[in-house]
Amino acid sequence: MKLGTPLSDTAVRVMLLGAGELGKEVAIELQRLGCEVIAVDRYPNAPAMQVAHRSHVIPMTDAQVLNGVILAEAPHIIVPEIEAIATEVLADIEAAGMARVVPTARAVQLTMNREGIRKLAAETLGLPTSPYAFAGSPEELATGAETVGYPNFVKPVMSSSGKGQSFVENADEIADAWTYAQEGGRVAGARVIVEGRIDFDFEITLLTVRSLRDGVVVTDFCAPIGHRQVKGDYVESWQPQAMSAGALASAQDIAAKVTEALGGLGVFGVELFVKGDQVWFSEVSPRPHDTGLVTLASQTMSEFALHARAILGLPVDVTQREPAASAVVYGGMEAQGVAFEGVAEALSVPTADLRLFGKPEAFERRRMGVASARGADVDQARERAREAAGRVKVVRG
Repeated sequence: MKLGTPLSDTAVRVMLLGAGELGKEVAIELQRLGCEVIAVDRYPNAPAMQVAHRSHVIPMTDAQVLNGVILAEAPHIIVPEIEAIATEVLADIEAAGMARVVPTARAVQLTMNREGIRKLAAETLGLPTSPYAFAGSPEELATGAETVGYPNFVKPVMSSSGKGQSFVENADEIADAWTYAQEGGRVAGARVIVEGRIDFDFEITLLTVRSLRDGVVVTDFCAPIGHRQVKGDYVESWQPQAMSAGALASAQDIAAKVTEALGGLGVFGVELFVKGDQVWFSEVSPRPHDTGLVTLASQTMSEFALHARAILGLPVDVTQREPAASAVVYGGMEAQGVAFEGVAEALSVPTADLRLFGKPEAFERRRMGVASARGADVDQARERAREAAGRVKVVRG
């Protein structure tokens, strides 16, 4: 691909659909390579909008409005960064040859819906997964829960960051789990998935990169990322996660099969459960992953640089430099225009770095920033990252 000059006739125009903290880092990396970036999201002053060349605030699930913005901007590349998008528009745009959707419109449609990606992985590709069932009513959920067994997890088929997810221990909790899933899902009245609990040792994100090398699509893997979640939302991550050679080989095989089936170029965040040498597929995001924020400190190229290079057809390097970790800074309150104290204290932690996302509004459990740190080993890196994050205080402006 020939790269041009932003805001000129030669510009390569890239539209981000979703302008959060991950999109912000992608926008910066694209701009370093001379791309013209347009950020689109449902609320004003989103993080990526603050660095993009232009931005638009629209209802992202409104097909007519989304189509209008795409036609007006005429991007060469469309990069979906969130799940709640009118994906049928992307399919039409791609089919008409008007823009390239990253990684593909089909991949975006499949992965935004847990039903689509789970059926692809388990039923089409035959990959190991947890037992599961889908339900469109409380009665179907009760039947499905009995089939997969208790305890289990109930999730909306369309949600992110643990929203609407419940841990269900017995049949008496099914009604509440159904209601909570409907409240937390991205679409009202949507189906849910109930998943049986797997006895695993740890969960990893395997960042899988599809890029061009001498005109041929190749697949590379970053070192596995371990992470800790609370209510389905990541609170810290580290790289590398120690695991057996057999488990790593199985993880890479599963990730390669899933991403090849989805197609296209870019970074995929493949989530997997691991116990000993056994590995199960969990989910996949066709974009940089929140747990991959650790790569800002750990790798030669962060997941955001890898994504930008891969979608532009440029060479990538997945080399890890040294052990590192990340820890989330939460809002801790509901307020607009918050301020941050303790930044100097956080950055005084050895090797620590900080990203404050610039989100216009804080919530109790909203990620407002992330601390990262390197170390001689993962344990030291995690300790430093947690300490740095803990020194940052979110206060009312």
